[in-house]
Amino acid sequence: MPKSKHADRDLLGAWTKRCYFAGRAAMDAALRPYDLGSVQWYVLHHLSQSGPTMQRDLVRLLEIERATMSGIISTLVRKGLVDQAPDQTDQRQKRVCLTAAGKKLWAALPDLSFIRALAFDGIDKADIETAVRVLETATKQLEDHLKKGTVQ
Repeated sequence: MPKSKHADRDLLGAWTKRCYFAGRAAMDAALRPYDLGSVQWYVLHHLSQSGPTMQRDLVRLLEIERATMSGIISTLVRKGLVDQAPDQTDQRQKRVCLTAAGKKLWAALPDLSFIRALAFDGIDKADIETAVRVLETATKQLEDHLKKGTVQ
């Protein structure tokens, strides 16, 4: 059977996706005992590192749909991990911050860097640098193309 002229690129995309999903599954498994999902962790991580943040900024920073972010924040509020309040300057906007319970949980969460170690230990540094460079370039090219409004 002849090999597609795009097979290598197709494999790169497929393996990138599989690696992402495997890493996310490992993250979800590590967070399951804490009743957290990976996206909730990213929100808590950002709030723990940057402090109170406008909800709309979280949408942009974490590249999550607005409706999805609303659901995540609602869940975290219900769990008592974050507070959500109207911004003092613009009452239409919502500011999100960690609660005392959220800070306590954050301090108790495992260090997830073991996932990166599991994935990349033993791989030559130059190979990792090449993979990063290729994925950065491909991502930039796609994003630039999308900014122009053309997908074909």
